[in-house]
Amino acid sequence: MGQYNTRNKLEEGLKSNDPIRDLPLELSLAVLSHLDATDLCLAGCVWNDLAHDEMLWMGLCKNWGYHQSPKKIQSYRKLYLTLDEGCLTFCADAEKGMEYFFNNGLIKDDPKDIANFFHCTNKLSSQQMSHYLDKRGDVLDHLIGLQNFKGESLPNALRTVLSRTLAGDNHGNYLHVLLDKFSRRFFECNPNLNLTPDTIYIVSFSLIILSVDLSSPHIKNKMSKREFIRNVRRAVGHRIDDDWCGHLYDDVYLSGHIASSRGRCKQYLPNRTPLNYVNAG
Repeated sequence: MGQYNTRNKLEEGLKSNDPIRDLPLELSLAVLSHLDATDLCLAGCVWNDLAHDEMLWMGLCKNWGYHQSPKKIQSYRKLYLTLDEGCLTFCADAEKGMEYFFNNGLIKDDPKDIANFFHCTNKLSSQQMSHYLDKRGDVLDHLIGLQNFKGESLPNALRTVLSRTLAGDNHGNYLHVLLDKFSRRFFECNPNLNLTPDTIYIVSFSLIILSVDLSSPHIKNKMSKREFIRNVRRAVGHRIDDDWCGHLYDDVYLSGHIASSRGRCKQYLPNRTPLNYVNAG
């Protein structure tokens, strides 16, 4: 009996010295808000009521990139677990993943809704997303339209788009379609540059070629700045600001790849001359 009382006192002592429960509720939640979903579930083994607090799971849903009216959400914890399951399914197969999102009412099978969903989250596989966008040009239209390139340099704008919408095994025509939509959007956001969408399209291809050229270990004689400017001028077909082209070259040379460190655009680019792509288009 005495051993039982001693055990109860020990458990009460541990509870009274709980560093989380001794804090005010707001501070306890602030501490637990730094945990990810996995750690929060583990914390629930000790602080079950705190770890199931809806405010914590709402924060995780927002960090995931999912925004929906609170009136439509009954449980943020359940919502996050559903999003997580959908993400795992999407990363394995984009079509099945989207079907999961549709069936669970997370998004509508509508181009604008899907584009906004892709735009707001970075949790989905970019490779699977590009496969899906390759088949859904209507979604790609809206997704590019959501981008704000105002005041952004052309290389950085390209990096932003290609990092999420281009995979290594996309067929060549998809890259043309993607860059065409990108060029028009970049023109809309930066009309003060006095560049036509066609010029932006050609220069964008030139930057991708340059990126592959400078990063590929198989190319021994790297493209010089003078060669790049000459190639761009020849492809555009009219006078273009050499200083601006020189700055573009420096950006890629110093800051790195336009596409990916794995050279995901390499299979599309037969040689250094952007004229081939102008003629192919």
